[in-house]
Amino acid sequence: MAILDTDYMTLTRFIIQEQSKFPNATGELTQLMNGIQTATKAVSNAVRRAGFTHLYGLTGSSNVQGEEVKKLDVLANKLFINMLSSSYSTCLMVSEEDEQAIVVDSEKQGKYIVCFDPLDGSSNIDCMGSIGSIFTILRRPGDANGAVHADEALQSGRNIVAAGYALYGSATILVLSVGTGVHGFALDSSVGEFILTHPNIQISPRGNIYSINEGYASHWDEAITEYIHEKKFPKVGFNPYFSVTFRVYHNRVHRLNSGEFSFRL
Repeated sequence: MAILDTDYMTLTRFIIQEQSKFPNATGELTQLMNGIQTATKAVSNAVRRAGFTHLYGLTGSSNVQGEEVKKLDVLANKLFINMLSSSYSTCLMVSEEDEQAIVVDSEKQGKYIVCFDPLDGSSNIDCMGSIGSIFTILRRPGDANGAVHADEALQSGRNIVAAGYALYGSATILVLSVGTGVHGFALDSSVGEFILTHPNIQISPRGNIYSINEGYASHWDEAITEYIHEKKFPKVGFNPYFSVTFRVYHNRVHRLNSGEFSFRL
């Protein structure tokens, strides 16, 4: 009989531990991460119960990407918006589901900007395919004063404070980096907490997998076309790469392990 662990490294504990490494930390990032994990727990529960709560199917509208909006898209978006704004740590939110950026009420504003896709892969919902959430956190520019403007979210990736994604499936997994490595947490329903299960995730510098939507091959530039051809038909003595393709970003990244991932913008 397995002995139960009595010293869980929960996500909350992990974030607080990371915060302690920075004496000048205000705790706002910890508050924000608590909001994100609450949102992912709520979305996970909604996904599991979608069949019982009539959340399958379309709403009849499209999002800013031209994709048909599912009922779960709407619910997940509302959950993220509400949890993030009530964390009192963010001033601006950019969601794939909304055409305009969302400025948080002034009395609830903090110093962070969050860009997110509340339910990536929602087209897979009805067929039980992989779905997830993606988020990235930025600081409001130091020279920004007064009213918050949507263009403050247009920053270099070098300015990212934290980023991650959640996978909803046989287990709910949250993969996160706050700048000190990449770590994976699994939602333990018995305690209602994300537990650290994959500390310090690493990928090999070179792999044997490539992931790209070859349906867009006619739109690739010459360099990409030549590169993919080289991976599929290598020189004598080298093995070809394996092609692994999922329709959703988070699953491609999570499955890749090592190798090449390309996403058409």
